[in-house]
Amino acid sequence: MSNPARSAPTRQRIITAVLHIIGKDGVAAVTNRRIAKEAGVSLGSVTYHFETQHELLRESLLHFVHEETRRFTELADQCQSDGVDIDGAANLAGQVAGGTAFDSEHIAPFELYVQAGRDERLREAAAEAFAAYDRLAAQILTALGVPDAERLAATTVALVMGLQLRRLATGGPADDLVDALLLLARGAVVQDAGRAGFPGG
Repeated sequence: MSNPARSAPTRQRIITAVLHIIGKDGVAAVTNRRIAKEAGVSLGSVTYHFETQHELLRESLLHFVHEETRRFTELADQCQSDGVDIDGAANLAGQVAGGTAFDSEHIAPFELYVQAGRDERLREAAAEAFAAYDRLAAQILTALGVPDAERLAATTVALVMGLQLRRLATGGPADDLVDALLLLARGAVVQDAGRAGFPGG
């Protein structure tokens, strides 16, 4: 068990089970017994890999964000290499959002962010998660030539997550996401052009 390569599959099954449980029934439903049953591992395996529930929730959140940022980083790199413009990138984001089913694993992070508001021990993990999204947003905006990419990154992340939350709650389409991203990106470009037109701007 001390070999990380041998223990990784079990640890991964546990994290996947936690995200599934949270997405289906909320954080309060997470118990070691239920995790063990969901993951198909022994009860002892859960406590072996994660000493506390706080550690379990933290690692589950960070794992999800790591996988999401990896996926979207690959997408951003593709946009840059293919020379996709702002319209193309916004439409691609809409396609990705529309193609993302809100299964229990994708609902779980929203539950964990709310839980971080109640439990300060999770806030560091939540801050790490948002920082990862901000870095990714800045990378994409920079690649698209949007000015002040670093400054707009957090706003872009908030916009996307807010619209995704709305989509989750209402079952609506992802069309609004494309319009909102275009509005933000084009507005930044226009504002930058306006500054450039004034002496000392």
